[in-house]
Amino acid sequence: MSGLIGKKIGMTSIYDENGKNIPCTVIQAGPCVVTQVRTKEVDGYEALQLGFDDKAEKQSNKALNGHFKKAGTTAKRRVVEFQGFEQDLKLGDQVLVDHFEEGEFVDVSGTSKGKGFQGVVKRHGFAGSERTHGQQSMNRAPGSVGAASYPARIFKGMKMAGRMGGDKVKVQNLRVLKVVKDKNLLVVKGAVPGHKNSYVIIQK
Repeated sequence: MSGLIGKKIGMTSIYDENGKNIPCTVIQAGPCVVTQVRTKEVDGYEALQLGFDDKAEKQSNKALNGHFKKAGTTAKRRVVEFQGFEQDLKLGDQVLVDHFEEGEFVDVSGTSKGKGFQGVVKRHGFAGSERTHGQQSMNRAPGSVGAASYPARIFKGMKMAGRMGGDKVKVQNLRVLKVVKDKNLLVVKGAVPGHKNSYVIIQK
């Protein structure tokens, strides 16, 4: 699926033509540079490798700096492969936010916010036990996790406390509300995963 690499700027809200307030996310989408062209003859499949967000050459190794120099661009912080571009793009070409149109639907994937070690109430939405009848210490505890003598173990996949967040998440079918071409901004309806300034991948 064709798309772009972007950076989450933050959330805001806009009003539609009916006066309804719509929550939306602002994404800096591109400009992305074509850093490699995959072909069937050489690689066995067709794809375009896009690079986004400049960084200093000293922050990258010599092999990567040479790779980016072939495309006639500076070192990039993020590199992702995409398939399905309709236009004929060559090494060093730029893909801008006008790749998307207002009203179409996109999928946005990114890394969700890391929450650290969390209990079952926050991690899995457990209700917790009742607060009455004099018990105090088990309000947010998970309760029973299995039988004792048989099977004498906890089954795999049991919902328990543990590390939460920091996972790859894809949100599908977000409507593009606005495309601001002069600033390379994309405004999509709803929320996208990740914290502010985190990288996201927008796909058609």
